[in-house]
Amino acid sequence: MKINFVFLAALAGTCALQAQMPASHIAESKQRFGVIKNNVIRAAEAMPEEDYAFKPTPDIRSFGELMAHVADAQANICGAATGQRKPVNAAGKKTKAELVAALKESAASCEAGFDATTEANAVEPVSMGQMKTSRLGLLEYNNGHDLEEYGYMAVYLRMKGVVPPTSAGPGR
Repeated sequence: MKINFVFLAALAGTCALQAQMPASHIAESKQRFGVIKNNVIRAAEAMPEEDYAFKPTPDIRSFGELMAHVADAQANICGAATGQRKPVNAAGKKTKAELVAALKESAASCEAGFDATTEANAVEPVSMGQMKTSRLGLLEYNNGHDLEEYGYMAVYLRMKGVVPPTSAGPGR
């Protein structure tokens, strides 16, 4: 009797876990983008306005320039994936509010890119500059780029005494 109960409990746990799994690789990549997007936006919102000009060393981007780079790159990469480029021109923006808005706008273009990607068109060839890959490959490239840039953001935040979103925990 105990063995049957343990087996049923394990089976129920496995079924519940599988119910939370994305239905496809596309859905899984989109889900990852959602997490990355939220961390990037939360990082941008966490840095005080007066520290957007902060540069850890004179030869690298300021925090604000880093936010602009991510927003412009997302718009460019995700627009190339779908063939519907919509620049956000974040490099010309200076205030925290403008840059957070640009990040949200470019993230929306990536979400639209994932929404428009299907099993049928995920492997369609696309290009961005010299890069030639699949539609889904380019969207996943954006995920990797955002993660890399978030790593830099975390250092900037720590240098200013701000706890990065991934260390602060959910909802903080």
